[in-house]
Amino acid sequence: MRQKTLKWKKLDNASKIFPATCNNRDTKVFRLACELYDDVDPDILQKAVELAIDSFPLYKSVLRRGAFWYYFEMSELKPIVQVESKPVCAPIYIKGLKNLLFRVFYYKKRINLEVFHALTDGAGCIWFMESIIYYYMTLKYEELSKDIPKINYRASISEKMDDSFERNFHKDIAYRRTFKNEYKKAYRIKGTRNQENRMKLIEGTMSAKKVLELSHKHNTTLTVFLTSLFLYSIYKDMPSDKINQPIVLSVPINLRQYYESYTARNFFSTMNISYDFGKNSNSLEDIIKSVHESFKNGLTKEKLDLHLYRFMSLERNPITRIIPLPIKDFALKIANYINDMRITTSISNIGQIKMPSEFSEYINKFTICVSARRPQITLCSYKDNLVISFTSPFEETDIQRIFFQYLTNNGIDVQITSNL
Repeated sequence: MRQKTLKWKKLDNASKIFPATCNNRDTKVFRLACELYDDVDPDILQKAVELAIDSFPLYKSVLRRGAFWYYFEMSELKPIVQVESKPVCAPIYIKGLKNLLFRVFYYKKRINLEVFHALTDGAGCIWFMESIIYYYMTLKYEELSKDIPKINYRASISEKMDDSFERNFHKDIAYRRTFKNEYKKAYRIKGTRNQENRMKLIEGTMSAKKVLELSHKHNTTLTVFLTSLFLYSIYKDMPSDKINQPIVLSVPINLRQYYESYTARNFFSTMNISYDFGKNSNSLEDIIKSVHESFKNGLTKEKLDLHLYRFMSLERNPITRIIPLPIKDFALKIANYINDMRITTSISNIGQIKMPSEFSEYINKFTICVSARRPQITLCSYKDNLVISFTSPFEETDIQRIFFQYLTNNGIDVQITSNL
């Protein structure tokens, strides 16, 4: 009997590091959650997930190990919606286990979508969650199914499956000459680890409009303002003997904004925002000016092309291609460790999530959080609800307290919730 040919897809460039470097302390999992005004109906949610996944075929795949690279193998596995029972961002990819790379949980009014980062990034995850919520709403509320137009997927299935790193890579020897590496050691946040490697999640919900107004008072954007405030909060918690170590924040960049891409896979880069409090002013105004310049200089097309070249040139190297996977994994772990020494932590703003206006009376807010090696921030907004999420492996919460206290002292009403 002839065997059915298995369909497979290679990992995109950004995805390759996640299987090699994930562990119980840093699972490389992130969570996008939707909080409703009514309790979740699990049967309807199950149907909604099954409908949504048909338009995102890569989400049906499992991660396999080849001789030289990891790859996605299409499977017949079905996602099963379950009541929340695992810690935040618990491991999804487990070596040797054939399972889907995402899960959907619910708890009371909240729908949680957790994803292993090799599958997609924040933008791709939002598209999938939007589809789930669309089907959930139109199945649950009969009046909506009559009034809401069919869901707009933004792109065809082939466009969503696109490897945009490969498609936008242009070999240019000039990039090799202009790229420079800086290996200065960054300040590292220390703390007492939570039991069983659990993530402490602290969410602050506030008015997006008021935070934007506060940002404009400082003549800057919301992202630059919150990045600067995060730097300031880390500095205030910093031991005096570490003051000469720069604080470096890694900031993810959604490359879809700069290249023509509608992929639902990973398509992001990162830039580092550095501030040295040993050499510069500790005034928030001066920090904002410095961060503004860093964003301005880091988001040029030339710099983004340079990052894309750096990512892809190593993958295209003929010698790299024939190195066995175990050796590649070992090399990626070392490279990740070295890179980790240059970064204090990260902040990621996935922006405003938009749903049909008819859904607004049923949806309260969206939140996003990630597994973390040190205290780090992710944020998103829906309507006027801006949610800033701190995840941390540490018991200490001084940085979080300083950050939110500054906002409340400046007229922002912050509602704090936590998982611990």
